[in-house]
Amino acid sequence: MHQNIGFQLSRVPRLWRAVIDRRLAPLGLTQTRWITLYHLWRLGDGQPQCDLARVIGVEAPSLVRTLDQLAEQGLVERRGCDKDRRTKRIFLTPEATPLLEQIDAVVSQARGEMLAGLDDAEVEQLASLLSRIEENGLAIQACEDVES
Repeated sequence: MHQNIGFQLSRVPRLWRAVIDRRLAPLGLTQTRWITLYHLWRLGDGQPQCDLARVIGVEAPSLVRTLDQLAEQGLVERRGCDKDRRTKRIFLTPEATPLLEQIDAVVSQARGEMLAGLDDAEVEQLASLLSRIEENGLAIQACEDVES
């Protein structure tokens, strides 16, 4: 049983995103675009570009291309930082709000369907267990980074 946990932990997020991707495709959104918009919306306007990349889990150059595309669509804008001219802060435009509301509705519905059959206590326990696994993984990474 324990041998399959790693595979399950990798399959479930891919499946989750695939369900959402399929439902957001009619809106013309790729996975990288909707994830970027959704994270920015959740984190709040004015996120430094490098922080947004770190939260999303992508390399900064990859995020630059996505932000270029979102800016061309009129959904985000970059503004310089007063304290550091090298830093760009990302802001959602008013045009992004209706799209984000649609994304949120799709994500919420998919979440409900994916968690069907689990009661609130089970969902809370799952979140707690995943947090502990994530903390363990981060600790392992930190140790291995120090060793290398």
